[in-house]
Amino acid sequence: MKLLTKKIYEQLRKNDKLFIDNGDDLSNTKPVVKLFTSDAAATWLLVSIDENGIAFGLCDLGIGFPELGYVSLREIAEVRGKFGLGVERDLYFEPNKTLEEYTKIASLNDRIIA
Repeated sequence: MKLLTKKIYEQLRKNDKLFIDNGDDLSNTKPVVKLFTSDAAATWLLVSIDENGIAFGLCDLGIGFPELGYVSLREIAEVRGKFGLGVERDLYFEPNKTLEEYTKIASLNDRIIA
C-alpha cells in the first residue's frame, strides 16, 4: 500500500505552503493522514510535508512520549514492527480534532488516540 495517495500528498503540500508563505500555525489544522504500525505501537498524524519528503505532525514511536516534530517519510516507510510488518495508512481515519487537540490528549495518555 502506498503511504500517501496523490490527494493526501497534495493536501500535505498545500498545508506546508500555507505555513511557509503565510506563517500559518499548523497546530490549528486537522491532520491529513494517520500512519501506524499494526504490529507495534507507532503512530503518526501528519499535517504537512515539504518537497524533500520531510513531514510535520504528531509522532509517537510507541514508547510513551508522543511529540510534535518533523519526520522523514522515507524513514517511516522503512519502519518494521516486531513481526516485520510495515507502516500502513489508516484508510478509515477521519480527523475530528485539530493537531493541537490531538497533542493535548496524547500528552495526557502517553500515546496518540485517534
